[in-house]
Amino acid sequence: MNNKEQGSMEEQKKFFRHCMRDTRQLVQDTIFHTPLRKNHTRRTLQRLLLEQRDESYYFSNEFQSIVSNESALYYIRHDVQRYELKKLYSGYYIPEIFLDLHGLTQIAAKRELGTLIATCRRENLYCTGIMHGYGKQVLKQRTPLWLAKHPLVMAFHTAPKKFGGDAALLVLIEVENRCYQGS
Repeated sequence: MNNKEQGSMEEQKKFFRHCMRDTRQLVQDTIFHTPLRKNHTRRTLQRLLLEQRDESYYFSNEFQSIVSNESALYYIRHDVQRYELKKLYSGYYIPEIFLDLHGLTQIAAKRELGTLIATCRRENLYCTGIMHGYGKQVLKQRTPLWLAKHPLVMAFHTAPKKFGGDAALLVLIEVENRCYQGS
């Protein structure tokens, strides 16, 4: 540095000290504040994971339930009237939420089905669509078996063409704020 720059620096320091003469040094505060929102989100996520785990409990590969083996795949719980199947296939019920299982493993598909059922219960969604696709036919064969074992699944039927045809299912989920007629 030359003398001119040094003199300028000294003047700046002198001016800074003059401006700061009536101030005092702050002591560092070591209190860390965590936003409530973050903790709330963590609790909500834990609750959702527990719901999903509870709903996924019913999906095992051990037990083979009775599901129709005809061209149209369907299932109806014993306490649900049979005309619900006709209403499902005819398009009377429109899915309120869709789940796409394309490309998932069986374990991931079970987890997603559990999440779907928990979401339907929480949001009072009565009808849902599940796209299992064709592929190697693994999810197409397993998904109906898993759904038939779950106590909250009232009925399912192969979807009409406009909702995916035989690569999808329409499912009725038992929700709390809906009246049902027994058989």
